[in-house]
Amino acid sequence: MKKLDRREFLGAIAGLGGALFLGGCGKADGESAQAVTPRAAKFDDKTVVVASGKDAAKLTRAAVDGLGGMNKLVSKGDTVVIKPNIAWNQPPEVGATTNPVVVAEIVRMCKECGAGRVLVVDHVIDRPSEMVLGLTGIKAAAESVGAEVSAAQNESDFRRIEIPKGRLIKSDTCIKELLKADVFINVPIAKTHGATKLTLGMKNLMGCNWDRQAWHRSKLDQCIADYATAIKPDLIILDANRILLTGGPKGPGKTKDAGKMIAGVDPVAVDSYGATLFEMTGADISHIRLAHEMGVGEMDLAKLTIKNV
Repeated sequence: MKKLDRREFLGAIAGLGGALFLGGCGKADGESAQAVTPRAAKFDDKTVVVASGKDAAKLTRAAVDGLGGMNKLVSKGDTVVIKPNIAWNQPPEVGATTNPVVVAEIVRMCKECGAGRVLVVDHVIDRPSEMVLGLTGIKAAAESVGAEVSAAQNESDFRRIEIPKGRLIKSDTCIKELLKADVFINVPIAKTHGATKLTLGMKNLMGCNWDRQAWHRSKLDQCIADYATAIKPDLIILDANRILLTGGPKGPGKTKDAGKMIAGVDPVAVDSYGATLFEMTGADISHIRLAHEMGVGEMDLAKLTIKNV
């Protein structure tokens, strides 16, 4: 079966109409769409690149270059959506949100490849959202290199999607702008989480849906794994320059300057490597293990190429 790219996906509307959400995972807007997958296999999904050092911008570029370079993914005129973690009203040094230097460097690389529009967006938790966008440093950093920055804060900003491979949820919502993008880049920060032990790449996708509390009221790890079967980034760049060891996900807490940036295509593989920074394995994190069991990606690092740059 031919994979739909993101633009073709918009035309693939399934007429579910008033279909009910399973597991109480949010309200619909009356339209339903098929699961969205990466537009094409641009990078080797068996390779995880780990860049180490002290300069966050250089690490970000080195990690992407280790996969083959942003020009393998982004073409002239493309619309790129970047989804960092901008959930909390915390400054960058707390380690609760994605480093703004990392976000800015990704925008810069996309622009160098000729991207037409680059949007940085998240479903912000703390309020008001403009204050959060400001204190995290992401708004100023991303806009300074030509990106648009917004918070998806209204139900109208989201669209219903199908999750046909989900065990618990069969439909949910996703930020509309993400579904319309040619390229989707997930940029989580590595940190602890009270409910899921860690929040890495797949957990960061929770900020793509409207009713995130529904997942908390259900089986959170299974909801995360289910969602990851449908919403698949074209590239994941895990910010582990400074990681939050305690007090996650919001902080403040104990931090560690791990000095790493991890890039890859396979969300299970990237998260499994990220877990090792906390002296854990992918199998120790329920949603990573569940996603592996459901065929989302590879959890066994021995079966992957770990490329250190």
